[in-house]
Amino acid sequence: MSLNTLKIKTGVVKRYFKEEKSYHKEVEDQEKRIEKLTAEGADPSVINKQKEVLEESQRIIPDVQSRLKGAYEELRNLVNQKNPSWTGTTELEDAENTLKDVGPEIGLQNN
Repeated sequence: MSLNTLKIKTGVVKRYFKEEKSYHKEVEDQEKRIEKLTAEGADPSVINKQKEVLEESQRIIPDVQSRLKGAYEELRNLVNQKNPSWTGTTELEDAENTLKDVGPEIGLQNN
C-alpha cells in the first residue's frame, strides 16, 4: 500500500468521526428545540415536524457509526502492517494519532 492510501484512510476516519459527532449534536439541539416549542405551546404540527427531523437524525447515527468503525478497522490494519517505508513519516504519525484519539471515543482500541 502507498503512503497516499494511508493518508486517504486517515482522512476517512477523521471525516466519519466528525460526521458522527455532528449528528449527535444535531440530535441534542433538536431535542432542546422540541422541548422549547412544547413549553411555549407551539402548534402541534410544528412540533410533529421537528420530531420527524429528530427521528431522521437518530436513524442516521447507527449507519455513520458502522461506517466509522469499518474505516477505523481498515486504518488500524493498514498501520499494523508496519510498512518500513512509512517509518518516521508525518502520514504514519497522523494515522497513529487518529487511531489513538478516535478509538476510545468509539469503543475500540488500537491494538
